[in-house]
Amino acid sequence: MKTVRIGGVPEHFNLAWYLTLKSGAYKKQGINLRWKDYFGGTGQMCKALREKEIDLAVILTEGIIKDIIEGNPSKIVQVFVSTPLVWGIHVAYNSKYNSIEDIRGAKAAISRFGSGSHLMAYINAKNNNWNLDTDLNFEVVKNLNGAVEHLSKGTADYFLWEKFTTKPLVDDQTFRRIGDCPSPWPCFVIAVREEFLENDKDSLKTILDIINTTTVEFKHIPSIDTTIANRYDQRIDDVKEWLNITEWSQSNIDKNTISNVQDQLLTLNIISEKVDYTRLVADLT
Repeated sequence: MKTVRIGGVPEHFNLAWYLTLKSGAYKKQGINLRWKDYFGGTGQMCKALREKEIDLAVILTEGIIKDIIEGNPSKIVQVFVSTPLVWGIHVAYNSKYNSIEDIRGAKAAISRFGSGSHLMAYINAKNNNWNLDTDLNFEVVKNLNGAVEHLSKGTADYFLWEKFTTKPLVDDQTFRRIGDCPSPWPCFVIAVREEFLENDKDSLKTILDIINTTTVEFKHIPSIDTTIANRYDQRIDDVKEWLNITEWSQSNIDKNTISNVQDQLLTLNIISEKVDYTRLVADLT
């Protein structure tokens, strides 16, 4: 049996992977797919791909594009979630900050440099016409638990993270959400190490066929909203709202989207150059 290692964030977006793993769908096709949770998010997964710790990653679009340009020997093979990610902008519940304008120049908690929380802090700054050189400061906190600790202690001031994941922390008055910052592109893609792509394309296609069959029908799985609410400690109304605004994809990322992401990252000085579509994306057909 072929062992394949995949990583992703332990969030509701990836429940379809859990369901297919639990059903034994991959083993029935001779694939031992091993899932690993990455609480540190995109930056941690980029590192894992580089170090051959995993073969595939379900990863933020902007983060993997940046890292491939910087030398990560991986390729995007598919969009996984086609809708934007809605990032909540959070402060400690008792923080003095009450608006997005209040946090201009304050210290952003980020999981690591190159992570989604880092890159989206730039997008938020751009959206609000901040000075990218003087109005952005960062504190590396590793993960969501680290953000709770640093915001509570005041060693960081605000934190961008997917708003439904952090909603329980807003509900229990650990955080206050002072605004939202949707990503201006499809949020999650599936990226694969080039070495694995070259040596085991058939296994990759089988894995994608299985997950795509599940995501097409995901919203119609009986009681899926209750399953998500229970598994991820969410309120059922929040889950229904999230399901309503979220769409999965079974197609690869298109050239216009790749160009748009690179244009925005280049404007923000997050990448130093634009590269050709084929440097970032692999065609499996």
